[in-house]
Amino acid sequence: MFETSITVVGRIITDFRRRVVAGQEVISFRVASNSRRRTAEGTWEPGNTLYITVNCWGKLVTGVGAGLYKGAPIIAVGTVHTSEYEDREGVKRSSLEMRASAVGPDLARVIARIEQPPQHPGADAGPPAIGGHGVSDGAEDPDRPEDQPRDEAGDEAGDQAGDEAGDEAEDEALVLSS
Repeated sequence: MFETSITVVGRIITDFRRRVVAGQEVISFRVASNSRRRTAEGTWEPGNTLYITVNCWGKLVTGVGAGLYKGAPIIAVGTVHTSEYEDREGVKRSSLEMRASAVGPDLARVIARIEQPPQHPGADAGPPAIGGHGVSDGAEDPDRPEDQPRDEAGDEAGDQAGDEAGDEAEDEALVLSS
């Protein structure tokens, strides 16, 4: 079977949906990836938005569930397929879905610190699992993405997922550990 691999840079726009399928845990969420382009006058204009459902299986469930959140800027890599279904009115529809092989924060838009998990006695010396949690003192911060107003795509008002790499990183920290 031919599988199309894709990398999506965008923001998580829905809450996580955690469920068990065939005995395996899966976390699903929607991502919006916005494009924008520079006009001849030097200003930015919005382009199209790609919406995709990202499904995380296996070891990704722990890391994604603990380290990311609705509104987080991410980079997701995986294989894509179209899921066809009928809506409540009986109309046939389709949705673009990704089975993620890797998901992480977009370091052009957040600051992340990777922490090595403690080694447990008797644990094999394989590579450590990566999980994490967002660092927050609970106070509302207008510079933090989750405290910013959002448009329909879940992006900060006036911000686009296609920000240039030279844009300043947001003043936010994300800690990754297991």
